[in-house]
Amino acid sequence: MINSLENSWKQVLSHEFNKKYFKELESFVVSEYADNTCYPEMQNIWSAFNYCSIENVKVVIIGQDPYHGEGQANGLCFSVKDGIRHPPSLINIFKEITTDLNCTYPASGNLERWAKQGVLLLNATLTVREAQPGSHQKKGWETFTDAVIRIISESKKDVVFLLWGGYAKKKAKLVDIKKHVILESGHPSPLSANRGYWFGNRHFSICNRMLHNKNEKKIDWK
Repeated sequence: MINSLENSWKQVLSHEFNKKYFKELESFVVSEYADNTCYPEMQNIWSAFNYCSIENVKVVIIGQDPYHGEGQANGLCFSVKDGIRHPPSLINIFKEITTDLNCTYPASGNLERWAKQGVLLLNATLTVREAQPGSHQKKGWETFTDAVIRIISESKKDVVFLLWGGYAKKKAKLVDIKKHVILESGHPSPLSANRGYWFGNRHFSICNRMLHNKNEKKIDWK
């Protein structure tokens, strides 16, 4: 399963692949994709890593589960394929961007453009069975993606972590706040956003200001 993973990640994560949990995870995923319809497509499981090498990581956004509907998930958290209707959380993300950065609402929900600029769009669980949200949780993916966050924290500096919602905020304990920046807010889902926990967080302009202060190129969020 790891053959298609980008080389820089393959190197820094090599010790994880030999662990018992990962071998069991790999067997589970291969079996699930053979016997059921799962998302994202097998070749897109590693998209978050393949579009953003560890050397290029400047920002980390953490999601929970891939979209479980047909044609939606493309391996990047909150992102959908081109031409797919924007899910509610992504709509609210884009609404915040339009007000924060005074720009027009983006036409495409495909966030590959962010990933290619150094935004690691990391779901805690990288796969899911169709129409069964959470079906691949607690199978080993969370152990693996926690290791990814730790490696970023240990090996890099001045990364901006955007933690949206209670689940993502729990990952803060994996990040060395002496080396990195954490921005927290409510989740962009309608349930949270409509209660006032999302809109107005200005995470996109704040993130860019922090990158600029560290002589890093800003992210074009538009």
